[in-house]
Amino acid sequence: MEEQLTAYVAREQQEPLPPPPSEYGPVAILRKNLFATPADSILTIILGLFSLWAAWQIIQWGLLNAVFTGANREACLAGEGGVVGACWAFVGAKFGQFIYGLYPLAERWRVDLTLFLLAALLLPLAIPPVPYKRLNALLLVAVFPFVSLVLLTGGQFDLSGAFIAFLFILAAFVSATLGSGNVAAPPALLKGATWLAGFALLVLILANIVPSGRLTLLTFHFSGLSLLSFLVALASIVASVVAAMRAGEERQVSPFRILVPSLFVVGVIIVLAGDFGLRPVGTNRWGGLMLTLVVALTGIAASLPLGILLALGRRSHLPAVRLFSVIFIEFWRGVPLITVLFMSAFMIPLLLPSGVTFNQLLRALIGVALFSAAYMAEVVRGGLQAIPKGQYEGAQALGLGYWQMMRLVVMPQAIKLVIPGIVNTFIGLFKDTSLVYIIGLADLLGTVRRGFSDPNWITPTTAATGLVFAAFVYWLFCFSMSRYSIYTERRLHTGHNR
Repeated sequence: MEEQLTAYVAREQQEPLPPPPSEYGPVAILRKNLFATPADSILTIILGLFSLWAAWQIIQWGLLNAVFTGANREACLAGEGGVVGACWAFVGAKFGQFIYGLYPLAERWRVDLTLFLLAALLLPLAIPPVPYKRLNALLLVAVFPFVSLVLLTGGQFDLSGAFIAFLFILAAFVSATLGSGNVAAPPALLKGATWLAGFALLVLILANIVPSGRLTLLTFHFSGLSLLSFLVALASIVASVVAAMRAGEERQVSPFRILVPSLFVVGVIIVLAGDFGLRPVGTNRWGGLMLTLVVALTGIAASLPLGILLALGRRSHLPAVRLFSVIFIEFWRGVPLITVLFMSAFMIPLLLPSGVTFNQLLRALIGVALFSAAYMAEVVRGGLQAIPKGQYEGAQALGLGYWQMMRLVVMPQAIKLVIPGIVNTFIGLFKDTSLVYIIGLADLLGTVRRGFSDPNWITPTTAATGLVFAAFVYWLFCFSMSRYSIYTERRLHTGHNR
C-alpha cells in the first residue's frame, strides 16, 4: 500500500499551474470589471459610445477643424457652408500677453530670468538625490524673493527709516534667540539683548503714533523715534555678540553666526535700494501667467509658516495666544475670499493715515496670504492632533524644549501626515488667484477674457478657445502638484500601509 502511495508524492519542486482562463488575461479583466452583470454591460456600452462620440467631437473641434495660423479674425470665420473649430490662431497672437500681461516687450527677459532662477532652485529641492538641500532651501526662501522683486520691478526702492528699523529689530530677535544657545554666556547679557529688542519694537510702534522730528542717516529718512528704535536694535545685536564672545571655549554658537541675521538685513537693504540699471516697471503692467504665479507662490510661501504658527497657537496653553489664534482663524475662514479682496482693495486705504498707501498688488497678496493661512492652520492642527501623546512625552523625557520638540519630533510627523491636505490647500489657492480679476488685476484668466474684446479677434469660437487654453494651463499646474504630492506620500510611506 505504501509503495502505491509513494508514486503520487512529488520528489522535486513542481512548477505552479497557470490561473484558469476565466480569471486571467484582458478578456477576463474586461468581463470582471465591465461586463460582470447585464446591467454593467448595458452601462458600459452606453458610456463607451458616449465617450467615443465626445472624444470625436473634441478632436474635430480642437484639431481637425481648428485654425492654427492667421493674422486676424478672418482666418477663424467659417466660409459659406464651412465649419470652423478652435481658433488657436487667437491664442498664438495673444500668447505673449497671456504669459507676461502688459510687461514691456524689451524687459521680458527679466521675467524669463526670474522663472529660470525659480526652476533652478525649486527642481533640485524637489528631487531627493540632489545634494546641498539646506543651501538650496536657504537661497530659495531667503535670497530669491528679493532678487525676483528687484528683477520684476526694477528695484531702487525708497526705503523708510521705520522699515529699516523693523528689519534690524527682526535681526535682533533672531540674534538673541541664537545667543540663548550659549549656555555658558552671561545670563544678564542674554536677557538684556531680548529686552532691548522688545523695547526697540515698542519704540517703533510709538513712532507710528507719536509725531517726531525728521532726520537723515545714510540717505535714509528717520523720524526721531524710529532712529531711536534702530539704535536700540543695534545695541541688542551687540549685546548678543558680546555674550557669545564671553562664553569662551564652551560656546555652542559663534559670534559670527549671531551676526549673520544682521549681515543678511544689510544685504537686503543694499539689494532693494541699489541702482542696478533696470528700467522701473509698475505692478499695474503685470499680468497673465506671471501675475498668477506671483500671487500663488507668494500665498503658498507665506501661508505655510503662518499656518504652522497659528496651529501651534491654537493648541497653546497660554490663553491670550490661544484666543488670538482662534479669533484669527475663525474670522478669515468665515469670510469669502472675494470679500477679502474687496476689503484689501477698497477698505484698507480708508483706514490708513493720510499720505500712507500700499500698492494694490501688495494689498491683494496680503489678503490672499492671510486667508490661506487660516485654512492651512486647520490642516496642520489636524496633523498635530494625530500625533500620539507618547511622542510629546518622549521628547520631553529627552530634555528637549518646546520649540526643539516641535521642530525635531512633532512637526515633521504632523506635516507628513497631512501632505494631501496641504497640497489640496495649495491647489485651491492656485485656482482662487483668478478672483483677483474683480479688483482690476489681470491674471491669466483675466488677460484671456480681456482678449475677447479685441475687435480683430471677435469670432464665435474665440471665447471657447481662450477658456480652454486657460483651463489647460490651470490643470497642468494643479495636476503637477497633485502628482508630486502622491510621489512624496509614497516616498515617505504616509499611508502607513500594514
